[in-house]
This record gives sequence, C-alpha cells and structure tokens, in this order.
Amino acid sequence: MGGFDVPPVATTNSNLLMCGFSGFLDAGNRFSNMNRRDLLEKMGDAITHRGPNDSGLWEDAKAGIGFVHRRLSILDLSTAGHQPMSSVSKRYIMVFNGEVYNHLELRKKLGKRPYPAQAATQKGEKWPGWHGHSDTETLLACIDAWGFEQALRKTTGMFAIALWDNFERVLYLARDRMGEKPLYYGWQNGVFLFGSELKALKVHSAFDGEIDRNALALLMQHNYIPAPYSIYKGIQKLLPGTLVKVQGDNTSRQVNERPEAYWSLTNVAMAGQASPFSADDSEAVLTLDSLLQDSIRQQMVADVPLGAFLSGGIDSSTIVALMQVQSSRAIRTFTIGFNEKNYNEAKHAKAVADYLKTEHTELYVSPQEAMQVIPRLPMLYDEPFSDSSQIPTFLVSQMTRQHVTVSLSGDAGDELFGGYNRYFWANSIWQKIGHMPLFARKLAAIGISGLSPELLNGLLGSASRYLPSKWCVTHPGDKAHKLAEILDSTTPDEIYRRLISHWKNPSDIVIGAVESSTVFNNSSGNIGLDQFEHRMMFWDAISYLPDDILVKIDRAAMGVSLETRVPMLDHRVVEFSWSLPLSMKIRNGQGKWLLRQVLYKYVPKELIERPKMGFGVPIDGWLRGQLRDWAEELLDEARLEREGFFYTAPIRKMWKEHLSGQRNWQYHLWDILMFQAWLEYWEQ
Repeated sequence: MGGFDVPPVATTNSNLLMCGFSGFLDAGNRFSNMNRRDLLEKMGDAITHRGPNDSGLWEDAKAGIGFVHRRLSILDLSTAGHQPMSSVSKRYIMVFNGEVYNHLELRKKLGKRPYPAQAATQKGEKWPGWHGHSDTETLLACIDAWGFEQALRKTTGMFAIALWDNFERVLYLARDRMGEKPLYYGWQNGVFLFGSELKALKVHSAFDGEIDRNALALLMQHNYIPAPYSIYKGIQKLLPGTLVKVQGDNTSRQVNERPEAYWSLTNVAMAGQASPFSADDSEAVLTLDSLLQDSIRQQMVADVPLGAFLSGGIDSSTIVALMQVQSSRAIRTFTIGFNEKNYNEAKHAKAVADYLKTEHTELYVSPQEAMQVIPRLPMLYDEPFSDSSQIPTFLVSQMTRQHVTVSLSGDAGDELFGGYNRYFWANSIWQKIGHMPLFARKLAAIGISGLSPELLNGLLGSASRYLPSKWCVTHPGDKAHKLAEILDSTTPDEIYRRLISHWKNPSDIVIGAVESSTVFNNSSGNIGLDQFEHRMMFWDAISYLPDDILVKIDRAAMGVSLETRVPMLDHRVVEFSWSLPLSMKIRNGQGKWLLRQVLYKYVPKELIERPKMGFGVPIDGWLRGQLRDWAEELLDEARLEREGFFYTAPIRKMWKEHLSGQRNWQYHLWDILMFQAWLEYWEQ
C-alpha cells in the first residue's frame, strides 16, 4: 500500500501511527474549504486504528471531492508508499485498502512504459520510472494502461478502492471479488459519503443516521446484516466483485443503484459445474496443492513480521503446513485456549504446531478476560454484529498483534470445500423425513422441544460413549432442538434457510419492520445448481462468508492494527473449487475431502481427525451467571419500550426461559443484546 503527494492539496503526518480510507463528494460545494478539510480530517481520525503508521489527505475544491487515508505499512514502508496517490498520467487519484498480491507480475506485464501514449503529458516527458515498490503504485499504473475495470480483472488480491478520474470527473468505488475488505457508501443530505467503516461516515455533518428497521430485522435473523444493506437508511455496503460510478458534476448526482460486476461468483459457480474438473483424485490433489502453495507464496510477501492463526483444524493447519513448506524459518503461529473443554482447541493446535515445528504461541483465556472484550464490541463492530465468536476472534487477533503485523487465516475452507455440518446433515435429514407425513413430523418436533437442551445434552452425551467417534457431536441437546425446528420443512432449501436463521420471523419482534429482499428469498439466490449441498455452499459463499466471517475477522484484526490475509480466497482457488464435483468435497458423510488429502501430505491424519468444533464461547452459561446483570439492564422491559425498536413480550419470555434453564436461547438473546449494546454506545 502506498502513494505520492498529489495536487492540488496533499498533507501527511508521519508521526501518526491498517489501512482504511474515507471521503465524500460534495458536487454542490455546500462546505467551505476549511470545513471540507476539517471534515476529512475527522473522518480519517475515526479510523486511525486501521492505519496507525501514516495519514494522508487530498482534495479538489472545485470538484468538491476529497479523500483521506490511514495506512498500516505492509509493503514499501518508505514515503513512496504514501496515499492518496496520483497516477503518472495525473488522470487518476486513488485511495486503496488491501493488497494486490500479484503486483510484481503486473509490473512485468506493463513493460517499460506503464501507461498508454495518449495518457502521457503533451510535453513529451518520459516516464520517470517506479517511485517505490508499493502495490498501490502498480495498480494505478495498470489503471492508466488498461482502464479501471480491466485492471481489476487482472489483479489477484483483496481490496476496497476509491478512484477519482480527473478527466471524466467521475468517482469510482470497487471491492474485491469475495468481499474481504469493507466499503460503505451512500447519499446523505445531498453529499455522497464513502469509507471503510461506518464510524468514518458518521462524523460527517451531512450524515443523517436513521436506523433501518428492516436491516435490524435481518440482524435478528442472521446475526449479521447482509449486503447491500447497512444498519442506516441510505447507506449501503458495496457488493463483492462490483464497482459503482458516481458522476461528479452539479447536475447529475445519481449513484448507480445496481453495482456493475467485474467478477461474479454466480457465473463462476455455474461455469464450473457446467464444465467440471474431469481428472482423477490424485490430479485434483496435486492441482489444489499447487494453487494453494502459489496463493500462500504471494500472500507471504510483506516488509513486516508475518505469522498465521492456527486452531488445529483442517483449514488453518493446511495454510500453516503450506507456509512452512515454503519457508526456511519456523513460521510464527498463534492460538488461544479456554479451560472449558467443549470450547478448547488449543491442545490440537499445539500438536500440529509441534509436528510442523512452527514457533508457536498460545494464550489460555479465562472467562473474565473473555468477557472484558464485550464492552469493546460496539466500537469494534460499528454496525451491530452478533456472531459470538467475535470474542475469541478479537482475543487471538490482539495476542497475535503483539508479535506480528500480518497474519494468514484459514477462513473459507468450509464454504469452498464443503466443511459445515449442515452440508451433509441437511440433505441426509431431508432424505429421512421428506417422505414422512407432515403432521407426524410436527408431533416429533413438539416432543423434542419439550425437553431442555441441558437434559438432552446429558442423555445424548452419555449415549455418545458407546457410539463411533464420527457420530459424536458437541452440544447434542442444542443440535436436537435445531432438528426440531426444521422437522416440518416442506423442501430441502427451506431446511437450509431455517438452519441459518435465529429469529424465524423477525418482523414479529422488530416494530415496523418488513421482510427485505435477500439472496435467500429472491431470484438472485435461485442459482441453477442441481445438488442441494452445492446450493448451500453457494448461498454461504455470497452472504455468510463476506457478511459474517470476513466482517468478524476484519473488524477484530483492524481494531488492533493487524492485517489478515485469506489464501483460500484467491480467486483462482475459488474458481477451481467450483469446478470440482461434489464427491471431491463431501465423501462418505465427511466434508472437505479434497482439502484433507492435501493436508495429509504434510500432517498425519490422526492429528486432525476429530468432531468439528466451532470457534465459540459459552455465552449460554455466561448469560445465566456473570453477564446476567449486564443483560438484564439491556433487556429491561421499560427500556425496550422507551427505545421503541422491539416488541417486549417475546424477548422477556425468552429471557426468563433461558435463565431458568428451560431453553438455551443464547443466539437469539445475543442478537438482541448486541444491538442494545451498540445502540447504547453509538446512539445515546
């Protein structure tokens, strides 16, 4: 990441200590020069945590456009990496968050003159050569040479970009293919705002900040707000793999409401399944091994200390194993552990680290230390977000940042290679219940729901001692209650939608909310994939992955100035995964078959094989214990009625049932509590 000083105005302060940016387009020039600069500085200060090493500001007063950038120095630590940056042709000015992993290869493709002849100055000046080795400079040269969209298509990386075209007077925004880096945008009182996080937009005086109750209902259903929605009316998340174009003049102020796709996961999935990989198993293993090694090789490039998260599971172990293969030094690996047996993977991570001979660091966290994170969550996730694994994700990021500046992650293996239990359980359940009379299934659901999860955990846990390990699961009582919730489904796709939903009818608890259009209920999600398991993977990859998993890791890591990279989201790996037949992902009732075969080349099978465990914390018990007073205050009936967002009766009923142990409503309650905590922090 980087940049040079750019006209007409640029400032820098090298004393300000990953990357993030913000800005606005005020074509009507509502603000004076002084006010505009003051607003830009405030927007940058709001995201200092994303870029503690450097700051930069640029504006064009006549056009009413301004950028502010905060930099975490990863590549090119010199001033040649400063942003905002102008292209050699002076046509483009850009702020950029992320990494272009193939930028050195792109420099070779550009040749000796990295911009077209018509972009050269009329004075016949020669190209001055590269100022430094930042990927931002490379990307701008690519845009000069090939245009914005073609440059994006040639990149391999993760990014969010704001680009101003001085010639056309147009603002472009773009986001990487799979949505690793965030980008919010929208019109507020005649001003077009954009930035890496909502907190940057909120400090602008034009920001309205009306809460979108329909988006709140989506939060209750999914524990995240899916793109393109945000918690605020008029502000959207840019969809992965798309760009938008805003005309920067005084007559046309309309943003393209339907972002243009320069890369489409829908097209990738359809094309891959239409022309599937036809070689045998051994060739598939070699191909995936090679693709992952190449992706990891590119992502290990950094001018700062680098390591990797290691849980001991298939995904992170694969990434670490392939890192270690390519490194002459011991890779730095990091994990956190909990003393609660059902939530602790640290011992498995240590076994893998010992075998691979990494330089391993682990930290066992007490419940008190984990709960101390909770007051920080509204600030870290400046949009309400209620995946409770946000807590251990922050803790491992915080610990990792004490040793390195960049960490590779094993995320996306489940979505790409069929790892979630629902992929092979949901279809199996449908095959067993689909032929049963609906009334019989409803009666069975009532019977299961009548027993508390705690009682079922005890009964089923005792029985598990006599069952094969592959049939054993953690928290069997909770899973039995999930089964009860889907028994009366009428289609397999309905089973999936129920499995991923917390509050099944969130408009019943959010006052004034109506159901929003999402990939789960509109035509955009009706992709023509014949196999149910592949449809579930696709839906997860376009919503759950970018809007939950990647949000969780980005905000947690950025909150402590740690950059994370996800090698499995290299678009070449993604495209290969969608060319694979389902049998190479799910085989003999087990997910991630092909990924396992790659891993077993480097790590013994016995170190990996065990029941899948989520990266969670015991929220259920905490809410009945140390967090009870905190939760009671946020769920106070008078308070809920005064704030006016929720119907109180169903929430209070659920809270009482949870406290009594009659039911485990931890996920439903955490959705409410995270919104309430966010509302208290940001809005009151």
